[in-house]
Amino acid sequence: MRPHLIHDHKYDLRIYVLITSYDPLTIYLYQDGLVRFATEPYSTKNKNSRFAHLTNFSVNKRNADYQYNNSTEADGDGENTSKWSLKTLRQVFQRLGIDFEIVWT
Repeated sequence: MRPHLIHDHKYDLRIYVLITSYDPLTIYLYQDGLVRFATEPYSTKNKNSRFAHLTNFSVNKRNADYQYNNSTEADGDGENTSKWSLKTLRQVFQRLGIDFEIVWT
């Protein structure tokens, strides 16, 4: 099965939760998180490229193509970088016609 790609790159979501009680179960979900990208385009022909298949920062920061996100709220969220906020992902999904709320749910 082919993974969902953005700009031909694999990505994953890092979502943060806080569990304050197990009985009763009480979970808080942080409304933002991170989107981490592989630094090379995904391809099944290049199965040995960890930069195309893994999204870990510890791996991809070693690639010359890694783009640090040094943006601030004032200058945007760094859509051309290797790490986004979920806010940026929502905006990109909206442009692509993907319902982010279904994914979030």
